[in-house]
Amino acid sequence: MPLTVNGPRKRATRYLITTLSALLPVALGVVILYWQAERTLQQSTAQTAQEAVRQFDLMLDNTTLAAQALMPLAGKPCDNAAQWALRDQVTRRPFVRATTLSWQRNIYCSSLFGSDYESPVNPDDYVDGRLWLMNGNPVTPDTALLVFRLVDGDKAAFASIDGYHLTNVLRLISRYADLVLQVGPNWLSGAGQVQHTAVPVFAVAHHQLASARYPYSVAAGMPAGEVWRYMQARYPALFSLLVFFGVMAGILAHWLQKRSSAPTHELRRALGADEFIAYYQPVVRGDTREWAGCEVLMRWQHPKEGLVCPDLFIPLAEHSGLIVPMTRALLRQTAAQLAPHAALFSPGFHIGVNITARHCQDLALVDDCREFLAAFAPGQVTLVLELTERELITPTEITHQLFDALHGLGVMIAIDDFGTGHSSLGYLRHFNVDYLKIDQSFVAMIGADALSRHILDSIIELSTKLDLGIVAEGVETAQQCEYLAKQGVDFLQGYLFGKPLPCGEFIQSLNSHRLGAQR
Repeated sequence: MPLTVNGPRKRATRYLITTLSALLPVALGVVILYWQAERTLQQSTAQTAQEAVRQFDLMLDNTTLAAQALMPLAGKPCDNAAQWALRDQVTRRPFVRATTLSWQRNIYCSSLFGSDYESPVNPDDYVDGRLWLMNGNPVTPDTALLVFRLVDGDKAAFASIDGYHLTNVLRLISRYADLVLQVGPNWLSGAGQVQHTAVPVFAVAHHQLASARYPYSVAAGMPAGEVWRYMQARYPALFSLLVFFGVMAGILAHWLQKRSSAPTHELRRALGADEFIAYYQPVVRGDTREWAGCEVLMRWQHPKEGLVCPDLFIPLAEHSGLIVPMTRALLRQTAAQLAPHAALFSPGFHIGVNITARHCQDLALVDDCREFLAAFAPGQVTLVLELTERELITPTEITHQLFDALHGLGVMIAIDDFGTGHSSLGYLRHFNVDYLKIDQSFVAMIGADALSRHILDSIIELSTKLDLGIVAEGVETAQQCEYLAKQGVDFLQGYLFGKPLPCGEFIQSLNSHRLGAQR
């Protein structure tokens, strides 16, 4: 599997990552739950304020009806009929506690005292001339009253609501939110006392709503810390679930770290134990079918698993950076195995080795190639480095110096699997290459897929125009071989000519082919 670890992490780092992985889902979950709780409480206070306004409007509607019914009596004598009418409105209208009449800003008739009570009226006490939140009257001096005033010239009718009804709405309308009724500079809370100080601003989910019909407003909200108390009351199961997911995330992170570092350790161990071995696949000339070289392929001879497929460890080696020392070891192993048999090779025998973007980050590859070529007589072999495209090679000053130095040694550069990678044409533009290797997917479509054959022909034509050598991979049938040879392909490689073999079997096959050609 492709990973990016460059080596085992320290134990403290692993534990830190495990802890953070466990805490992250818990923290994110708490943040989400807090946001949800806060949003729910905001909606709750908004609904509470709306319901409170609806209730207070309903109460004031009754006082309005009472005042309207009594207005024709204002200015008339406070006789028994007038007093009966005042008391009738108190008994008939819900929430109305007392009614009074005034003439020329002087109360002269009351449902409580009849004509024995007189009191001046100060219009400035009433917000918008209609509503006054007062802290009691002579009968109940410490009980809040909400007085509604209806005026017609010098005449006025009053209807008041007892603080008992007001505080019931403020206390009982919501389970969580606190409510405040504000009329002008005065305000009333659920405690029942009218206050003349600044109206409180709630720390959580504060919501202010004014009545559209009467001159008052309500404020709803909650004290500091209510969000956490709400979460503890409503989300205990979710908190348990968050802790569970946090623990599982921590366990998963710990397991992934062990899993990600273990293969890298195994690769390092295998490299030290020389378990990566070279396999050789012949490359033949397109015109004569003579063996012109070979491609060196890395295999992992695992002591327990046997021969490991390169697709399982090469990507890991590339991403971990171990591909560089593994290639260095492969070059040394190849030189040691092939040099004693160099007499069997035709002059300039091509030996192809894959390299990746990791090899192009410094000039160490030049020394590795120089050491490899020193094992053979001058001109006896030609080393071909094949650029793979699993990682993009970025053209830099270092890469240009590297390829110039390699060409100075006589090393040739090929683009592997040309036509399948996103950077193939870019490599042609930025790097001085010698060969193109046609991917086996195009070769497999010869005689089966017209589009792939056209692409194949275009690649061959491109190599001819650029004066580049061309190698076709994956040749498995005589039809493919004949078509490619007819198109002028320089070299062929595939199971038709030989599968990858360990050194001993490869040398035997090479010798048999050489003897057969001599006959």
